[in-house]
This record gives sequence, structure tokens and C-alpha cells, in this order.
Amino acid sequence: MGKLLKFITCGSVDDGKSTLIGHMLYDAKLLFADQKRALELESKIGSRDGKIDYSLLLDGLMAEREQGITIDVAYRYFSTNKRSFIVADTPGHEEYTRNMAVGASFAELAVILVDATKGILKQTKRHLRICSLMGIRYFLFAINKMDLINYNYSNFEIIAQKVKVLSKDLNLENIYIIPVSATEGDNIINKSNKMSWYKGETILEYLETVNIKYPNERKNFIMPVQRVCRPNHKFRGFQGQIEAGKISTGEKIFVLPSGEQARVEKILYTCNKVETAEKGQPITLVLDKEIDISRGCVIVKENDLEISKLFVATILWTDDKSLVQGKTFFIKIGTKITTATIISIKYKIDVNSGDELSVKELMKNEIAVCEFVLSDKTVFSSFSHYKDLGCFILIDRLTHMTSACGVINHTLCRDITWQNFDITREYRAKKMGQNPKTIWFTGLSCSGKSTIANSLEKFLSLNGKYTMILDGDNIRMGLNYDLGFKDKDRIENIRRIANVSKLMNDAGLITIVSCISPFEADREIARNIIGKDNFIEVYVNTPLEECKKRDIKGLYKKAEEDKILNFTGISSPYEPPRNPNVEIETIKCSIEKAVELIVKKVL
Repeated sequence: MGKLLKFITCGSVDDGKSTLIGHMLYDAKLLFADQKRALELESKIGSRDGKIDYSLLLDGLMAEREQGITIDVAYRYFSTNKRSFIVADTPGHEEYTRNMAVGASFAELAVILVDATKGILKQTKRHLRICSLMGIRYFLFAINKMDLINYNYSNFEIIAQKVKVLSKDLNLENIYIIPVSATEGDNIINKSNKMSWYKGETILEYLETVNIKYPNERKNFIMPVQRVCRPNHKFRGFQGQIEAGKISTGEKIFVLPSGEQARVEKILYTCNKVETAEKGQPITLVLDKEIDISRGCVIVKENDLEISKLFVATILWTDDKSLVQGKTFFIKIGTKITTATIISIKYKIDVNSGDELSVKELMKNEIAVCEFVLSDKTVFSSFSHYKDLGCFILIDRLTHMTSACGVINHTLCRDITWQNFDITREYRAKKMGQNPKTIWFTGLSCSGKSTIANSLEKFLSLNGKYTMILDGDNIRMGLNYDLGFKDKDRIENIRRIANVSKLMNDAGLITIVSCISPFEADREIARNIIGKDNFIEVYVNTPLEECKKRDIKGLYKKAEEDKILNFTGISSPYEPPRNPNVEIETIKCSIEKAVELIVKKVL
């Protein structure tokens, strides 16, 4: 039996993906008797006037059967005398593009369904780009519904030529085109006598014989560490799956990113000691000496991977919220989870034309090339070099939803380094006799942030401390005068204030920031820039109605009359801190008491 083939079916809505696979399973007699009987019974009340509805084999959700579309990814395992298969039947609707990308991430080959009555549609092109993005190099185009165009050769040839042009534009490799009728079974298992002009293989014949090759596959040993196993003081092993190459006992290895070296003393595979292990096997490595290794490290024999904080990547944005520059996410590369900030959206790729479009925001299901900076140095690779360390997902830090998937194009080279000087932050702090920190006030407009910040600075100054207040309004009149109040502007506003605050901390000053900073994620950006040990978050908790009473400028009234847009608390939300260092309820706490509470955290 040939090698297992993992493939995906995709294309636009109602192109016949589920029907094609269902008909293949039925005609090839790959169903159990009860499955076949259930299909025949359910089809009697289906949407084909009592004829067998083969899509019911794949569309398992009630909503899928009611709407006649695929929503979730349906996986099926089957085998013939020549080969075993795993197929992922994926949704065609644009709303469920995220599910389609999940299916594409595991596949080696894509079966692209094209409706012969409609031709190549926008969603077809999007799916092709996603398949290519996910590293699929083999494409079978099934020109479906030939029965609806009377099996006309000329119509098929027009579509086939468009497929070839599109494949050339997308640099697709290894394409094969077959005319089929998924409902009638033409050219799925057996050759169709209604298309005698077609001399090629059927769908199943092609799938059984196609030889999937990876000519550029790397041979160097790579194992991302998934877990450190230490059941007792006598044993310490490093567990993970081998993603490339092979390893033998006695061989020298490197641990990245540290670069430390050791030799392999023992290899365990399913609790059994072995001398050699290779790609795809989950193993435990025991080394000849103690070195610092944790989850997210990568064990290699030859160091041909990248270790950096910066890279350029192509992403598929899957979040309902738009992506703006400067936003920070959790990122998972291999077994490593860290934080990543999108420095810039270089361009969006038009799914129809392939043109590179300049944008500042990215909407759901759009593809773009972006620049990233990570919070710490991470081991990765370009996707073309090593697939498993060249792909990643972005995770929203608040909702923990997957916001995007992507592949790394290359390291971002910026010829800059941090310049150290003899007069250090520690020297300045010692000379001033204080511990420089940033006290970050957050709360609604008119909550009392600036008032408390002013009183705090006066108290600290009277007690011999050196301080500086960065007030949100004052900063917007100077450094940030060019920013508005949309999400992307708020993110950039916080980023700039945080960097200025960090520089003032480096100068030895205690920095007091008074800034609405309404979003938890934005304050987390500031915390990461300034440093968690140096960031004191003060939540000035004042009810909205009380803030309105204090509003001598009439801003809340104007916002309610839609004269001010994106106003926090009215037309834009405020996310209270979940675990602030200090919380001040101004309707219960005096200014003096508030200052006292904060000082305890500073001095």
C-alpha cells in the first residue's frame, strides 16, 4: 500500500465538495452497511427529490444540512487497495474561511472544486492563496457540474485555460485538471462515457497514484522542546517530536537560543530505549550534562535556524475585529509562546488580482504581509526553509481567540543596536536616592486622574523625590498632536507615552502618567515596554454618572449628541483593569488618602 495521503477539498460555496467525496466513498464501497442504509433513508427527505444526497456523508451538523453548506471541517479516513487517505472537507462560505485554513494546515494536496456553470470565483482564488500560503504544492482542479452544461468540451476548455493562467500567476506547482459531475459520478471512480473527449485519470486514480515530493526538505535534526520530564532527582529528559532529520546516541547537540552544547546519552521512544530516532517520532532525550533547557527551546545538531526578535511574515487575518498596526498578541511558533507586536502592515494582497495594496487596517479573511517584533529572542525559520518553525498563530491576549495564522518570509534586518553608556540608570537612581518607576493612572475622563497625579507629585517633591508628570492631554498637544482617537491612534498614543516614560525612568525619574488608556491590551503594551517590575497601575474608579457631573467642559454631553466621536464611556468602551496595583474609588476616598495608598507602593 502506498504512503498515506492527506488532502483537502475546497472552493467556493456550493461547488460540490461534500458531494464529490461522499460519492467517491459510496461508489468505492468504502461505507459500512448501516452508513449506506442511513444515507439512503435520509436522502428520501433531502433536497434531491429522493435521489441519494452524497453530501450528507460529510455534512454532519444540523445547520449544515438545513442550509446545504459546509460550516465545520469534516475529516474522513478511508483506504483502498492502493493507498490510505485522510480528507478534510472544508467550508466554502467566506464566513468560515478560518475553518478552511485549519484544514489546509494539515494537507499535502488540495482538491479545488470549480462550478462549471460559474467558473473561477473570488472565494476560489482566496482558497488557492491560502493553500499556497500553508505550503501545499499539489493541486487537483475538479471542474464540477459538467452535467449542467451537457458535458460540453468547449466550456470545459475555457475554464481549464483560466485555471492554467491563474496557476501561473500564483506560481502553483503540480496542477491536474479533471472534468467531473459529483452528483452523477462522472470521472470520480470510473471514466465517464459522456465525456469521451477526456483521456486523463479519474479523481480516485489520480489520488491513488500521485507522488508527493518535497525536493527542498531539510535533513538537519530539529526537535522543539515540548516538555521537561523530571519525575525525580535522578532523571531529567527533554520531550518533543522530531520535526526534521534524525538523532543517535553519542551525537553532539546544540540548544537554541542559548547555544549551549551537550551529547545525547540516551533516547527513549514510547518508554523504550533506542539508539536512533527520526522525523515524526515523539522522543525523550537524556543528555550527558545539566544545561538550561525549557519548553520553547529547540534542540539541533547544526545551527541553521534564525534567532531574532524581528521578522516579516504573510498572515491570514481571521478575527472579527480589524487589525491595526501596533497591536500586540501572543504568538506561538513551534512550542514557544511569547508576545509579538505588529510594527507595520506592509501591504495587503488583493485576492483577485494579486496586487499589493497599501492599507493601515486589515479586515477579516484578508491576506497581508506584515513586520513583527517579538518581546524576546526566539528561534524560528523561514517557512520555505523549515515548515514547522516557519509558521505561527496569533492569539488575542484578552479573549484567547486565534486572530491570525501566518508564515515567516524572512528575518527583518535592521542595522541598529542599543548603545550603552557609562552613566547608567542605576547610577542616576542611586545619585537621586530613589527607585525610578512609572505610576500609570487610568480611568474615565473627569474621574480625577490628573488631580490625584498633581497631589502625588507635590508630595513626592516635598519629600526630596525627582518626578515628571506626563498628562494625556498635554502629550496630545505636542508629541502626539498627529493622532486621533481611532483604535490604531490609541495604540500608537500609548506606545509613544510608554517609551517616553521608560526613557525618563532611565534618567532616574519617577514618572507619573495620567492617561485614560481605555483598553487592557494597550496598557499591557505599556507594561511590557516599561517593564513589569517598574509599572504601577492605578485605577481611578469613578462611576460614569459622577464623571458627567464633574465635566465642566461639557465633553460627555457633546459625545451623547454625537458631536464628539469615539469618546470613552459613551461611544467607545472602557475596560477596567482586572488586577491594578492600586484602586481608588474617588467617591469614597479623599485625595490625601489616595496619595497615601500610592506612596506605599512607591517608597
